[in-house]
Amino acid sequence: MSLPHAILTALLEKPSSGLELTRRFDRSIGYFWSSTHQQIYRELGKLEQAGRIRALPTAAPARGRKKEYEVLPAGREELAAWVALREDPRPVRDPLLLRMRAAAVVGGNGMRSELRRHLALHERQLAEYREIEERDFTPAPEADADRLRHLVLRGGIDLETFWIGWLNRAIGELDD
Repeated sequence: MSLPHAILTALLEKPSSGLELTRRFDRSIGYFWSSTHQQIYRELGKLEQAGRIRALPTAAPARGRKKEYEVLPAGREELAAWVALREDPRPVRDPLLLRMRAAAVVGGNGMRSELRRHLALHERQLAEYREIEERDFTPAPEADADRLRHLVLRGGIDLETFWIGWLNRAIGELDD
């Protein structure tokens, strides 16, 4: 996934300013595709230059106002073409797994506490995802767009559930 496509998706859902996009990334898209405020603004400029988005006209003076952006037909076409692409799954690249492998070689001082810390982080994330699911997807969605959004959230729930199970097993094996 690329940041321009994440931005186009968010803007098609709702025209927004850069600040609003940053906040929306923090609350939703950021769960599976993170980005900084500066990266979002940089990409907004590139997308505008490429003719994929435009700033909405406003009656307020230009200085000090927030630009709100919308997607142009070229941006919708770019996003639709990207959605249609085939992409292979990416291998897992998690620093914790590499650190565990290194601990097998140099010793695992602190590894148990780090695993417990990660477990707590994944448990908090799972609780947050479940709150979102309860708030936004109960009862089960009927529209295809809402079903797709729910499936993305379910993917996050399933990943957190996996990590919690795996970390519990790893801690249990190290504690034996």
